[in-house]
Amino acid sequence: MRTHSLLLINPRSGDDSTSAEEVADAARTLGVEPHFLENGEDPGDLARQSGAEIVGVAGGDGSLAAVAAAAIDLEAAFVCVPFGTRNHFARDIGLDRRDPLAALAAFTAGVERRIDVGRVGERLFVNNVSLGAYARLVHRRERRRRRGEALARLRALAAVARHRHALHASVDGEPVRARVIFVGNNRYELSLFTVGERERLIEGVLCLWTAAGWLPTAWEERTGRSFRIETGGARVRAAIDGEPSVLESPFEVESLPGALRVLLPPGGER
Repeated sequence: MRTHSLLLINPRSGDDSTSAEEVADAARTLGVEPHFLENGEDPGDLARQSGAEIVGVAGGDGSLAAVAAAAIDLEAAFVCVPFGTRNHFARDIGLDRRDPLAALAAFTAGVERRIDVGRVGERLFVNNVSLGAYARLVHRRERRRRRGEALARLRALAAVARHRHALHASVDGEPVRARVIFVGNNRYELSLFTVGERERLIEGVLCLWTAAGWLPTAWEERTGRSFRIETGGARVRAAIDGEPSVLESPFEVESLPGALRVLLPPGGER
């Protein structure tokens, strides 16, 4: 069944300020069909099956890339509704992260922008890919999530601090020994333990940073349209848009300039 506009909602995201039901009700008033994601459902598959001309997602950063990939496959427009914990992508495209309902106006009066996305192997990402210490933190946090978010985070941080082994890898054939390898879709403001904003998502580049040392205090940066990364083993744990993943080594990371048609609410564009 073809739907003009579809909004996939992760009801497990968000906070107490706006409920998933409020987002769904507001979407219906605009003629947008909402769908609450259930455990085990693939948002990318649902978006593709809908055949929608505009596909949106209300969720955190980890929910976005699958729906963005479907939008590209469908040649559809994409709407981001900030409804997660951090909403880094929403911030970097100029949305008010505190007001998910305002972002819904993009469905009916949206201003279109073409922005870059990245691809690692066969998987799309909108923010970043990381290997090493941060990826281990994300994997440990995910495994221990059921014990409680705060406790899981503290234990994960302690475990990563105890793990002092460097990541042995090569980038485009050049040996790299680092605690962290971080690849961003366009350039981030990066400092110790802090991933800042991106001013632009239309440069068509990836920025790759490496940091050595037990506590990474200095970053080495390189920029390119693509990178080939090889690690010491056949598989390596990674974090893709803040979600745990495993990549087969070696793998390619590349920029897809202007691949995603994003609709922004009036006044929300930069």
